[in-house]
Amino acid sequence: MNGTVREQLPEGRYGRSADERADRKLRIAGSVLGVLFLAMIGWFGWHYVVDNKISAEMIKFDVVSDTEVQVHLEVRKDRGVEGVCTLRSRSEDGAEVARKDVTVDDPATRVDQVYSLRTTARATSAELTGCTAR
Repeated sequence: MNGTVREQLPEGRYGRSADERADRKLRIAGSVLGVLFLAMIGWFGWHYVVDNKISAEMIKFDVVSDTEVQVHLEVRKDRGVEGVCTLRSRSEDGAEVARKDVTVDDPATRVDQVYSLRTTARATSAELTGCTAR
């Protein structure tokens, strides 16, 4: 009988295998990249919240006629900050029928205002696309 006995070294006695070392390096690299990614998302979020000096919310809109839409906005801003908010309206087929930049120059920190948009066709929706401080 030709029986070859192969000795096997005890596990873990002579260091890690190449696969284990590679796995460990990948886990470390993945962890570092994950932490950096979370830090970047946190920084952008903080930057957006802290540096945003004006924000607004559309409370409601009302289609008054085939050529007019009224939009009720609530604007929150730092005292004394002026800004511009962009409103737009669309028709039933999705085409833009009105766009208007409205100036918010009231010194109060909360401004409730109704703005009128002249449309080129009957509107079915209105939206606030954004606000920027000046």
